[in-house]
Amino acid sequence: MRIPEAPDNGCAWITGASSGMGLGMAKMLAGAGWRVAISARSTEKLEAAARDSNGQIIAMPVDVTDEAAMRKTAGLIESEAGPVTLAIMNAGTYTPVDAENFDAGSVRKQMEVNYFGAVNGIAAVLPGMTERRSGHLALVASPTSYRGLPRAGAYGAAKSAMVSLAESLKFDCDRLGLDISVILPGFVRTAMTEQNDFDMPFLMEPDEAVRRILDGLARRRFEIAFPKRLVWPMKITRAMPYSWYFPLMARLTRQ
Repeated sequence: MRIPEAPDNGCAWITGASSGMGLGMAKMLAGAGWRVAISARSTEKLEAAARDSNGQIIAMPVDVTDEAAMRKTAGLIESEAGPVTLAIMNAGTYTPVDAENFDAGSVRKQMEVNYFGAVNGIAAVLPGMTERRSGHLALVASPTSYRGLPRAGAYGAAKSAMVSLAESLKFDCDRLGLDISVILPGFVRTAMTEQNDFDMPFLMEPDEAVRRILDGLARRRFEIAFPKRLVWPMKITRAMPYSWYFPLMARLTRQ
């Protein structure tokens, strides 16, 4: 596997990095010589990770839904660790949503964290990247963005919006000399997936997901989607007419 090369002057910023894939990416990048700023709301967890990093990781607690705080945090990071050359917007939350217990507040929260949290991060770092004509934006989405899935309406909608945003920004990023990636991992064993009460096909450990993500970033791929055994069948369903898709998915998910 490859890992993005650490810059002579600059750092990585990872949100949603107090545990799981976010923290795993931070540790692996730090081991490869990166200065890494990690953000989440849990100050204690972030500071514990920073203490164990020999100075390579710095804790920057922030609520990603607070646009002004995200801009301020980006400024603090750049003053302490140099320009953000790799920004991985990884913060996320998931709550099942269905017709019997539909909750507008839950939908709104998931959009605020999963989509607007990434938007706030992009807005905080993109001006510097465009001025320098250098930088890499990475947005962690999900294969749920490919097609509507049972109980994933809010989560999937946010991730679909993120993918569409990345696709649109790709044209400008190419013109400006920037890289942008959209990351779509399948089921990964994390605190967020622990709440799932269904079988999760091809469930992988966080370390394996981290290796695949960083390898894709090092190769500057736009889409980093895995595992293929899950991703490609999901992509195929996008071409299915509704008359095929709904009965098939209902059977597969026992709806």
